[in-house]
Amino acid sequence: MKSVYLWSIIITFVWGCSSNETKHLPILGIPTVVNGDTIHHTIRDFTFIDQDSTVVTKATFKDKIYVSDFFFTSCPSICPIITREMKRIYEIFESNDDFMLISHSIDTRRDSVPVLKAYADKLNVDSNKWKFVTGEKSLIYEIANDYFNVAYEDEDAPGGYDHSGKLILVDKNGHVRSYCEGTDHEAVTKFIEDIKFLIAEQASE
Repeated sequence: MKSVYLWSIIITFVWGCSSNETKHLPILGIPTVVNGDTIHHTIRDFTFIDQDSTVVTKATFKDKIYVSDFFFTSCPSICPIITREMKRIYEIFESNDDFMLISHSIDTRRDSVPVLKAYADKLNVDSNKWKFVTGEKSLIYEIANDYFNVAYEDEDAPGGYDHSGKLILVDKNGHVRSYCEGTDHEAVTKFIEDIKFLIAEQASE
């Protein structure tokens, strides 16, 4: 847990030190240098199952910019707010073929594929655009760290799970480029501008 919070402090520092005037989204995370080459933090390979019982891997997002979050369908606290903001993002970029969303359920016991399907259907979203995924619990929790997020079981937390409400923006190379608190409407509005900028930036590469 301490490492996750340390990551949050680091990416906040890096992001805070970037100049808005440069109009450039930094690659977040601590890079490593191997044989003189700088290796940036990258989302690891993964395999999950989505609401259509389709296997979802890192290759699903090949050449895509995407936003990631963590939730569970029975969450009584922040999840409904986060999902509402994710739906706002979905609606803005619905027609953009270079953009996707992925929501990871941290309640792998109760959020079965049919439950995720019903949840997605209620939101009336395209499953090719927005993936609601489940999988092995340990893998879900491990990849949350890659996204600088927190996800773990806690019997004292509302609904039995504790997690942060961060929305994470990932570029076509699997690098984290921006984030915001998904419970903060104004922060999400600024985050949407980051998405627009990244889409334009990577379209020109």
